[in-house]
Amino acid sequence: MRLLTEFKQFAMRGNVVDLAVGVIIGAAFNKIVTSLVADVIMPPIGMLLGGVDFTSLKLTLAAPLPGMQPATLNYGAFIQTVVDFTIVAFAVFLLIKGINALNRKEQAAPAAPPQDVALLTEIRDLLRERRG
Repeated sequence: MRLLTEFKQFAMRGNVVDLAVGVIIGAAFNKIVTSLVADVIMPPIGMLLGGVDFTSLKLTLAAPLPGMQPATLNYGAFIQTVVDFTIVAFAVFLLIKGINALNRKEQAAPAAPPQDVALLTEIRDLLRERRG
């Protein structure tokens, strides 16, 4: 019973719940970005490049054995994934940049030094004047 209580305390911590929410939202965001790239961005790019469908780009590595699919290097799917990643990374960058802008506080003028430090600084300056 103690193990169950400890697990409940662990699972209900704010960080764990926040992480779970983040993962769920991230998965949904991934679907949106994947659709954006595959259905909106890549078709015009493929059209500009002569009707190329990036997901179908592949290089056959060896002749297929009878009854088997050929071994292929699917570099088009990789290009699609790189574009997906770039868009997600840029969106996260913009999100973090926005959060930082909201959290940025104006830099206040440095506080006046304590009285003893100000006195020591004044003594130092006076000693410099005597020497020079």
